[in-house]
Amino acid sequence: MITVGCAGFPVPATRYFREFLFVEVQETHLGTPGPGTVRRWRREAPDGFRFALLGPREIGQEGFRDGKVVETAMKTLVGVAKELEATTAVFVAPQDFPSTRTNRTVVKDFLQMARTRFETVVFDPGPLWDPTDTEPMLSEAGALVVRDPLNQGISKLPHAYYRLPGPAGHKSRYEDPAIERLAEIAKGTKHKDATYIFTNVDMFADAKRFRKAMKL
Repeated sequence: MITVGCAGFPVPATRYFREFLFVEVQETHLGTPGPGTVRRWRREAPDGFRFALLGPREIGQEGFRDGKVVETAMKTLVGVAKELEATTAVFVAPQDFPSTRTNRTVVKDFLQMARTRFETVVFDPGPLWDPTDTEPMLSEAGALVVRDPLNQGISKLPHAYYRLPGPAGHKSRYEDPAIERLAEIAKGTKHKDATYIFTNVDMFADAKRFRKAMKL
């Protein structure tokens, strides 16, 4: 099963709900979406629509270490998840978060804790981690590790979570050859399920083009 979606709502939610059945909510990263907004999303979302939540940035800023800040952030996240019936949480490491032995242990412990609260837990390690080395270790914690399939290859695990950040950063768009290449990669994988999330500025159009190339 292949799921395609965007990082946040690049267009009004009502329009987005007509095109996709998955979104990675970004508002939970920088704060908490208002209760009215959350209720509206849940009410307007079609049957079968799924929400993933981006973890609060305070968790990464705290180095994923246990403490009051992280516990409070997780409690808030779980509250939003309950309202949206969301079972997936995505935690993004700061860009300067190094892959030291200590950090790897701390992240693994944190993700094991997060798995007690979410059915699916995803870790986006940032540029200083090698996903090929990181993936086997964190799979022991029941977590998925984010990859950019065009630049970092595919996951060898049965379940995968891919994020597409743009060919040259957030403000860039994918040209047709890149979308076609991505579709070839996706068709060649043997995952039980894989999620492809576009996070670049043209995410809505690019995700639709990828979905068309996949004939989804």
